[in-house]
Amino acid sequence: MSVTSVDPRPTSAWLPGDDPGDRLFCQLGALDLEGGDRLPELQIAYETWGRLAPDGSNAVLIEHALTGDSHVVGEASPGHPSAGWWEGIVGPGAPIDTDRWFVVAPNVLGGCQGSTGPSSPAPDGEAWGGRFPQITVRDQVAAEVALADRLGIDRWAAVVGGSMGGMRALEWAVGHPERVARAVVLASTAYATAEQIGWSAPALMAIRTDGHFAGGDYYRQPVGPDAGLTIARQIAHVTYRSELELHDRFGRRPQSPLTDQGDGQFAIESYLAHHGAKLAGRFDANSYVVLTEAMNSHDIGRGRGGLRSALARFGGELTVVAVDSDRLYPPRLSEEIQAARPSTRLLTVTSRCGHDGFLTESDQVGAILAKALVPGAGRDLRQGAPGAV
Repeated sequence: MSVTSVDPRPTSAWLPGDDPGDRLFCQLGALDLEGGDRLPELQIAYETWGRLAPDGSNAVLIEHALTGDSHVVGEASPGHPSAGWWEGIVGPGAPIDTDRWFVVAPNVLGGCQGSTGPSSPAPDGEAWGGRFPQITVRDQVAAEVALADRLGIDRWAAVVGGSMGGMRALEWAVGHPERVARAVVLASTAYATAEQIGWSAPALMAIRTDGHFAGGDYYRQPVGPDAGLTIARQIAHVTYRSELELHDRFGRRPQSPLTDQGDGQFAIESYLAHHGAKLAGRFDANSYVVLTEAMNSHDIGRGRGGLRSALARFGGELTVVAVDSDRLYPPRLSEEIQAARPSTRLLTVTSRCGHDGFLTESDQVGAILAKALVPGAGRDLRQGAPGAV
């Protein structure tokens, strides 16, 4: 089945019939959701690198962040609107060495790059749109459990994720502890805080009040809610970088000469406009809403007796990595995880880039991952104590 749209498209989602690029697709049947709804058909798009060992012992799961996808490494192409989001981290001889590890990176449930989401066809052949059910991080992990079953992976040697991907990595560890040997959680949290939910509120409002949003049913329109998605990204992007970095890079420098009326554009405004438009050119507004609300639902202690009780379920190696200048997921949230589970290894990446440091500081992050994935090497990571790399 295909989704009818006109050219230009009202969404930048990957749609059936598009170039698959490096994606593989797995049809997984129905999925019962935490909130009581049911997805009658589930598809997960994913990419792999390396070769699975005969006993399945070398599988590593990589979990992407909010606007990421399965294309962890690789060039941009007709099937992939942008190059890999973690270049240099995965590959032969890389920190996650594909000569040793079999790496799997799925596009998250609710996403827009090949996995079932709002832009996917519902059973009636039309896009789900505003009918797509509310999902949680636990639902997203449940979909990945089904994928692992289909791939014949009973236990991950490691689950690695940053930001929203770190939420899923933690959920894997506490929700399916018998299937995870070690988890590495970067620039993330055990639960969504009031401030994080608060930052998401105006971003979601920007999308929903866009005149082209149409309650999420914009896929047959000539224009989608690009303006709302652009604004949402601008709001979020400020939280992804540190105040000091923005000050040093842009200060009060105008992009164009200021007039007497003061209506010139500052350089920081141009920077945010660029990133907003860039996202609108590769993402879907409905997916942004669905995934943001899933992040807001995140709380590994919900229904499990709280944070300490939830973390006690996991007997494997847990490495938590904070970025010292992260104001979206500040280091105190990583420290809370270590305090609730003292055997957790807590490390710190030093960066002026804020939250995005888990993506930009590839040397520091790569060194952490290379050690964290080696069985028994955790002692070299100063178990139970924070430290800068």
